[in-house]
Amino acid sequence: MSDSTVTDVQRLPVNELARLEARFPARSVPVQGGAFVSVRECGVGPAIVCLHGIGSGSASWLDTALLLESEARLIAWDAPGYGESTPLAAQAPTAHAYAQRLHGLLDALDVRSCVLVGHSLGALMAASAAREGSPLAPRISNLLLISPAAGYGAASRAQAQARVRAERLGTLDALGIAGMAAERSGRLVSDHASETARQWVRWNMARLHATGYRQAVDLLCGADLMADLPPAVPVRVACGALDVVTTPDACAEVAKRCGVPLELLPEAGHACYVERPAAVAALLRQALAA
Repeated sequence: MSDSTVTDVQRLPVNELARLEARFPARSVPVQGGAFVSVRECGVGPAIVCLHGIGSGSASWLDTALLLESEARLIAWDAPGYGESTPLAAQAPTAHAYAQRLHGLLDALDVRSCVLVGHSLGALMAASAAREGSPLAPRISNLLLISPAAGYGAASRAQAQARVRAERLGTLDALGIAGMAAERSGRLVSDHASETARQWVRWNMARLHATGYRQAVDLLCGADLMADLPPAVPVRVACGALDVVTTPDACAEVAKRCGVPLELLPEAGHACYVERPAAVAALLRQALAA
């Protein structure tokens, strides 16, 4: 999105943009098939690979990455069709297709072992990568699903699938990306969020691309997280205690499927790694120790 299409309310303070570019800059990594994946990374040590949600991007992991930079190499991608990452070829790609692109990225970065983190829609991609029989599973030491989206691909959710697709794409057509960021980003944080956290959430959402977002909506509507669970690797499931998007009750069902307790992050909404990066960093430290 060009700066001319971003409203004043969707701009970040200059010092925040400077911090992002100085400490967590983006670069494009070539992968198989002539595609590129945009990534941000910082730190040294064991790898943590972070997959963002449907309304976000790699920059949303900035503060979590900086808290861990002396302990880990945190790598955050822009999913296919987000940032400068090449969209997937299929109009309605599967979770497996996103996992294959992730596999290509890890090969390109020579990441042989990592903690894999999937937030919201990113949990669908991460669970596919870590499922039993996945070629990526041996390279994932631990899986962390944060506020996981369950998807609407199960036969029992057909009615909800049609409704969600119509609502999501209808909102995109009516408001455009900038309008979506202005109207929808507030739901991603709790009432406890700082103004800076709110600015970051709006800024990330305002930089979506329509093509990538439409593919992501198709993933959300067509995927079934539960079908890929439990994973083939150790897993933890966490959720913001005040999440109104993927609620604690819904996330508790995911945790139950994995055979683990749900871990609640106090005073945090859906975009908990933006709103409460210290709490998410603590979870990642524990995953590294495990």
